Amino acid sequence: MLGCLLVRRWEGQRLAGLIVEVEAYQGVDDQACHARAGKTARNAVMFGAPGRAYVYFTYGMHWMLNLVCETEGVPAAVLIRAIRPVEGLELMRVLRPNLAEKSGWLNGPAKLTQALAIGREQNGVDVCSKENGLWVEKGASVPEGEVRASPRVGIGYAPEPWLSLPWRWLWETRA
Repeated sequence: MLGCLLVRRWEGQRLAGLIVEVEAYQGVDDQACHARAGKTARNAVMFGAPGRAYVYFTYGMHWMLNLVCETEGVPAAVLIRAIRPVEGLELMRVLRPNLAEKSGWLNGPAKLTQALAIGREQNGVDVCSKENGLWVEKGASVPEGEVRASPRVGIGYAPEPWLSLPWRWLWETRA
């Protein structure tokens, strides 16, 4: 997914950013994955068709965007952790005031959902179709030498080996 363009149509405007950081969550065995306790009302989208947005609320204040990526019935998703904005910056500045364009202004999953006006209404939408206002397009080619893998972030509750798996990928652009 690195290099793909995440696009949101909001209030008639196109907002888009290149995906530059992601994390993978794989199935009921992954102790950092929401599916570890089985299917619930909250995580049901993860068990559905691939190509859907799994959007959930966390810490009582932030929306997170994941893209479901396995066959139906196999809960797996990729958390979109960061984007590099390329279209609709003026509106993103309005949606994410006071922090716009400071260093790292879209380098976190809650930051990017705020800047793209992503919330509960996008949970379950087909991101392979433009009809629902949130989709993924072909973006930039990512040179292999610019990709770095590391353990996932913010999962200190998960035991090993889940805590240390290198399932986070970053596109370290020179731009």
